[in-house]
Amino acid sequence: MGDIAECSWYSLVLCSIGSLTVVFYLLRWSWQCWHGFKVYVLSEIWQTNLRTYGQWAVVTGATSGIGRAYAEELAKRGLDIVLISRSEDKLHHVAKEIESRYKRQTHVIQTDFTQGHSIYSAIAQQLEGLQIGILVNNVGMNYIGVLANFLDVTDPDQRITQVINCNALSVTQMSRLVLPGMLERGKGLIINISSEAASQPQPMLSLYSATKIFVTYLSLCLNAEYRSKGITVQCVSPFMVSTNMTHNVPVNPLVKSAASFARDALNTVGYTTYTSGCLTHALQNFALSIFFPGWLRLTSFCVQRMAKFARSIEPQLKERMAEIENKQD
Repeated sequence: MGDIAECSWYSLVLCSIGSLTVVFYLLRWSWQCWHGFKVYVLSEIWQTNLRTYGQWAVVTGATSGIGRAYAEELAKRGLDIVLISRSEDKLHHVAKEIESRYKRQTHVIQTDFTQGHSIYSAIAQQLEGLQIGILVNNVGMNYIGVLANFLDVTDPDQRITQVINCNALSVTQMSRLVLPGMLERGKGLIINISSEAASQPQPMLSLYSATKIFVTYLSLCLNAEYRSKGITVQCVSPFMVSTNMTHNVPVNPLVKSAASFARDALNTVGYTTYTSGCLTHALQNFALSIFFPGWLRLTSFCVQRMAKFARSIEPQLKERMAEIENKQD
């Protein structure tokens, strides 16, 4: 009888643990589904009024790709735009288009974010007096245009500094410049563009992946520090978007156009402070976290397969890069 009672007691404990585990995962799954529905579906219907943050939106890397798409979408939603980028001719071209199409004011600042700390005093002077409600830290660059090992780039000494200045220092210093004004008014929005390459460690994109996880962590920490003061810091981590950086890969159900991505990502403001930007990218992130986790990406087998794949597509990528450069010229 004692053995039977002891066996029944063990069975009851195991059943209780199993039931609690099932309930826990059901609740977790239900919460994730609700959160995803709210962020990517309800946000399409009830959009946050971005004009409440302030008159001006500052966008870095604003002459092409995601940055230009954000600038145009923000202008469409009623904000005046400060465009910051390297090419003065492209800046004035985009500014004229925004003024003509959306009837908003623009201000252009020409600078090269790869140059380091020295550029920010000049930027601060040109931003002085503007009521900046939104900052989009978009400017970024890859270490090399293809999948490659850390040393497989021309002049790595210079390139390392340029990538860190552009991808990491720019986010930090631009946030430093706009936060005091936002704190004075008790409201503001900073959007930092990270990348899916930061969601897991990514060999053969090592420096790019590392700088983007810096952006992610900085965003999460700043949001925790300043949300009680009315400041929202949102981190956006897209997958593939058709831009110059991705060699203008054709748009398909998994690859968004820059304009479509910026529209969907801005809809998530007010609903979440960390987002993939759109539903299809969120689903890709979920799938890859299960089927291609970080530990697998770091194995020698996986790195060797990636290197082989990189060699196989290198001719096509170089051809596409040459086409992009010719169009820009």
